[in-house]
Amino acid sequence: MIGLSEVYLLAGAVFAAFAALSAREAGNPKRWGNAAFWALLALSMLTGDRLGDFANGLLVLALVAIAGLGGLGRGAAQGSAAMREAEAARHGNRLFLLALVIPLVALIGTLGFKALPDLVDPKNVTLVSLALGVLIALAIGMAWLRAGPAEPLHEGRRLMDSVGWAAILPQMLASLGAVFALAGVGKVVGAVMTTVIPDGSRLAAVIAYGLGMALFTMVMGNAFAAFPVMAAAIGLPLLIGQYHGDPAVVAAIGMLAGFCGTLMTPMAANFNVVPAALLELKDRNAVVKAQIPTALPLLAVNIALIWFLAF
Repeated sequence: MIGLSEVYLLAGAVFAAFAALSAREAGNPKRWGNAAFWALLALSMLTGDRLGDFANGLLVLALVAIAGLGGLGRGAAQGSAAMREAEAARHGNRLFLLALVIPLVALIGTLGFKALPDLVDPKNVTLVSLALGVLIALAIGMAWLRAGPAEPLHEGRRLMDSVGWAAILPQMLASLGAVFALAGVGKVVGAVMTTVIPDGSRLAAVIAYGLGMALFTMVMGNAFAAFPVMAAAIGLPLLIGQYHGDPAVVAAIGMLAGFCGTLMTPMAANFNVVPAALLELKDRNAVVKAQIPTALPLLAVNIALIWFLAF
């Protein structure tokens, strides 16, 4: 049965290839730092479930040390800039069709594999379908663009070098959310909120929940990390337990309120820092600044939706 283990094996193999290619890039003065970083990430993907908590903790500390000490550098692209620009001009916006293959296959697989429970683990059918979509898009792209077998790995390695440490920030922040939940941060925040929210004020509780989801997401960079904290602090005890709100509405729209915070923080590196790095923008916070005028009214709308739909 195909499940999460196979997805991790695929990701680990890709990062191992990035590490090998980085080590062979003689022109990059930081090639060994890049190679070590991607090799450690590959090790985590391939054997993380067998290393144990202590060894995985040391691995994470090593990743932080490499990035924090400036051990990462940008690798060189394959071919000249003029050649890449000419290829991009020749294919135009049709190149974006490859990106659409991935969600299309993921959607079809998510719906179709449910009929084949013996082939794909039903708990991880979406992730397996997403990985399959990447492989199919890769195959179509190589056939269409007549790329050699190593070219996707070279360009993937260059892309990851450009992103650098920010590539793994979402995983780190999601882990932080789990640590906060286990440490009982939600209960502490809940105790503080009970002194701030007027007793019996459902509106104040809804506003505090929506704003709290956005603010914690801005701090932690990930709404999935913020959700267990705010759910334990306000969502479950007040909105659902005391005011009998609809759990589905409180949870779903609360996540949307958190995503408004995602638009306003550089901590959400995969959304806000990575695009700025890839586009080589002078202002690394340009994406965040452009999104704030949309995020604030959207947050207000989500808070209003919780108020009108949950009760």
